[in-house]
Amino acid sequence: MIDSHCHLDHEPLLSDLTNVIKRSKEAGIKKLLTISTSLESFNKIKDIINRDEMIFGTIGIHPHEANDKSIGSEEIVNNFNHNPKIIGIGETGLDFYYNNSDRNKQIKSFNEHIKAAIVTNAPLIVHSRNAEDDTFKVLNEYKNENLKILMHCFTGSKKFAEKLLTLNAFFSASGIITFKNSLELQETFKFLPLDKILIETDSPFLAPVPNRGKKNEPSFISYTALKLAEIKNINKSEIVKLTTDNFNKLFS
Repeated sequence: MIDSHCHLDHEPLLSDLTNVIKRSKEAGIKKLLTISTSLESFNKIKDIINRDEMIFGTIGIHPHEANDKSIGSEEIVNNFNHNPKIIGIGETGLDFYYNNSDRNKQIKSFNEHIKAAIVTNAPLIVHSRNAEDDTFKVLNEYKNENLKILMHCFTGSKKFAEKLLTLNAFFSASGIITFKNSLELQETFKFLPLDKILIETDSPFLAPVPNRGKKNEPSFISYTALKLAEIKNINKSEIVKLTTDNFNKLFS
């Protein structure tokens, strides 16, 4: 398995990283992608990716940070090119649920990340909450640029998913698909093509059932893989192979 989105620079994962890595390997995980949310986060990630060959990282600014911690496309590209284990751009995108940052600043930051993803030919890790129309509007402006899009922790509508598929987007399933009240989301993942799906934990957040309420960690991804296999009506071993192949294809 591959955890396509975790935050190893967050506690309690960071202070217990040796054991987190050990449990990840015991669970059958081959790669961990730890995601940058700020420049401070990225500075930690540059150290974390050297802790084990299975760990890779990204460079980017979360939309929550867009007010005070902006970053330009050139700076993103320079940081990306400096380290071969930095393999993605983000997480970026739009969050109009919490509105922790000004909407126009979020959109500006999103565009800077997209430009960097085009220059580097790296996957763009997109966060979208309560912003389906605006997220698609921004991404669609680059539809002829061969942009590699990964919708992280996808919880959007089926209609949104259908529009994103026209942009050749990939979709990552988190522990949310195991929640009892996520029937609509489960139906959306049932609809999505098998060659467009990845899995993630978003740890230390969103622990899947039966660990809901606990601090999440990469080793818990097995429960998400099992639920996704159930939704797609295939064996868990098949979903593991498919999501692993999809990750390796996207992050080639």
